Amino acid sequence: MKFAKMHGLGNNYVYVNLWDEPIPESALPEIAVAVANVNTGIGSDGLITIGPSTVGADARMRIFNADGSEGQTCGNGLRCVGKYLYEKKLSAKKNLHIETKAGPAMLELHMNEEDGVVHEITVDMGEPRLKKSDLPMQNGDDSTALRELIQVDGQSYQFTGVSMGNPHAVFFVENVNQVDVAGIGPKIETHEFFPERVNVEFVRVLSPNEMDFRVWERGSGITQACGSGACASVVAGVLENRLTRGQEVMVHLAGGDLAIKWAEDNHVYMRGPATWVCEGEWMGASFF
Repeated sequence: MKFAKMHGLGNNYVYVNLWDEPIPESALPEIAVAVANVNTGIGSDGLITIGPSTVGADARMRIFNADGSEGQTCGNGLRCVGKYLYEKKLSAKKNLHIETKAGPAMLELHMNEEDGVVHEITVDMGEPRLKKSDLPMQNGDDSTALRELIQVDGQSYQFTGVSMGNPHAVFFVENVNQVDVAGIGPKIETHEFFPERVNVEFVRVLSPNEMDFRVWERGSGITQACGSGACASVVAGVLENRLTRGQEVMVHLAGGDLAIKWAEDNHVYMRGPATWVCEGEWMGASFF
């Protein structure tokens, strides 16, 4: 199986072009687990496939986490897909429509016109979904999950829930580097509050247009970056009156920075890079 490995601020996936490498549907979760393994596979946060759209978009992106579960969307993955399509000459468009499980995503490619290299991508991540039932939350209704309380190991924590097509619980903290992400992250991810599990973000607002960010991703654990999580965190910051709607916020992730804006049209826009790591052929594909 031929593959490319790419990353968006360290959030790295194995990418497979389904036009050239058709994979049986039933094999995708198992392949994701196998290639993600850092010891016996390629090593990644999961598998992303790029292939024909079922709704007339330029391409369809599917995300499989390191545990084989399928995600709805991935902001860092979308940027990499845009770069892949253009630089592999699968599309000559600078504005791309990508089908995801969470719905359509629009990409604007920014490039060096001389060499055609895409150096940055702006992704329209769509409208945030703010109802408890959107996450979903246990016994969720149509109210906003604003400053909700959750009990973990006998302690009470406050979060705001936002869905960007995938679910996020955002916790505002004094110092992201002092949070035991590996310890508390999986307990929140699998908490009974969240019947479909949840991505967990720990955020510190530094100024009206700047924040620190760490993440425990549903199905993958600690990652260097989470684009949809950065978007959800900015939305949560606005909802909690920590940030101003319509301002671009620089989000400092472990792997680098993303510029996020919850605009007046109610869409969330994410701007950041995408990077090639390597290309190759995975010999383990013969087992599937």
